[in-house]
Amino acid sequence: MSNSMAVPAWNPGSGLIGLVEPAAALERLVSGFQFLEGPAWHAGRQSLVFSDIIGDVIYCWNETAGLSVFRSPSHMANGNTWDREGRLLSCEHATSRVCRTDADGRYEVVASHYGGRELNSPNDIVVRRDNSIYFTDPNSGRGAKYGLARKQELDFQGVFRLDPATGQLILLADDFSKPNGVCFSRDESLLYINDSDRQHIRVFVVQSDGTIANGRIWAETGGAEPGVADGMKIDSQGNLYCCGSGGIHVFDSDGRRRDIIRTPEVAANLAWGGVTLTDLFITARTSIYRLRMQVPGHSPFTPAGGSGCRKSGE
Repeated sequence: MSNSMAVPAWNPGSGLIGLVEPAAALERLVSGFQFLEGPAWHAGRQSLVFSDIIGDVIYCWNETAGLSVFRSPSHMANGNTWDREGRLLSCEHATSRVCRTDADGRYEVVASHYGGRELNSPNDIVVRRDNSIYFTDPNSGRGAKYGLARKQELDFQGVFRLDPATGQLILLADDFSKPNGVCFSRDESLLYINDSDRQHIRVFVVQSDGTIANGRIWAETGGAEPGVADGMKIDSQGNLYCCGSGGIHVFDSDGRRRDIIRTPEVAANLAWGGVTLTDLFITARTSIYRLRMQVPGHSPFTPAGGSGCRKSGE
């Protein structure tokens, strides 16, 4: 994998004034991978975990130690996130499962079937303050390109919630063509879910029981350049960042597009990190990029313990 280097001069554009550091350049930190996804920042260990889906590895990177292997094989893992206890949750394409790695490296499966049938291929994942787990389940990992070719058992591509108290898997929505990125608003009253096929973001009201209602189209991410609606996160001001055509589309809290952060490779996902959460890490095909921001990312909780860059003990 290549060492850190700067990508040629980059202009953030007027719509991003006040968000991006004025003199910031898009910095390529490491490269040489096959298909990067699932960046998740661990504040306690100041480290970034991310997946190479096709390479079948979960990696870890930090400024001091550089790059290391967290898990290999990863079962073609895609999305990753930390829960409140510092445990890593990962979506596996090859096994159609959501798994969890505890602080001591213990690996366990937390979701694999719905109604007696295998999930499609869990893709992106987020944890609410009550430790309930929300994830999207398109069929992307059931093809040879991004997973293992096999017949789909469910007759829909859905969005699920895993109840932390009962372990029950609850279907939240089944009317997406290809659900992908998912994130909460800052107060977790809203859930944003995008659809890669339809190139839009929908927003739902989160009910008191954790289910969702009143869905509507909130924003569009399409365009003539390569890239589809994919990973997304919000910042501390409520702006939403979503991968799409040409790079990362930045929307204000009302769904108005401010501008696009242009990336030299197709962006699949992003995460905020660094001591002040002002480092925007971008997984873009073969490389990890970093962009220095003025506005910090939003983090409802900060994992201080957990596995960090420790190698998994599966």
